[in-house]
Amino acid sequence: VQLVESGGGLVSPGGSLRLSCLASGLNFTSYVMSWVRQAPGKEHEVVASVSPSGDSKDYGDFVRGRFTISRDNAKNTVYLEMISLNSDDTAMYYCHTVPGNYWGQGTQVTVSS
Repeated sequence: VQLVESGGGLVSPGGSLRLSCLASGLNFTSYVMSWVRQAPGKEHEVVASVSPSGDSKDYGDFVRGRFTISRDNAKNTVYLEMISLNSDDTAMYYCHTVPGNYWGQGTQVTVSS
């Protein structure tokens, strides 16, 4: 199983980014897909999760309507659209599966002026 994240980078406060996670080696439609982030010195926190069909989505309280998770099962890819980014969103963002507990290598998001 391989999860490969992309789309991170340096963005100014108020900016936006779109993260992607390409999955391989698994039956993608059998998994809940999540984005999990970890800032330096902090615990992991779940940013968003999407059901196998894409119909059900959950978000961390801190998202406050700024992020949107989606998936394209034909492309084995899950996305995270982020707007109105602020410095508190600076973290490594990981793709994660349930079940299986598979993790990607992460993509760094840095929000700074």
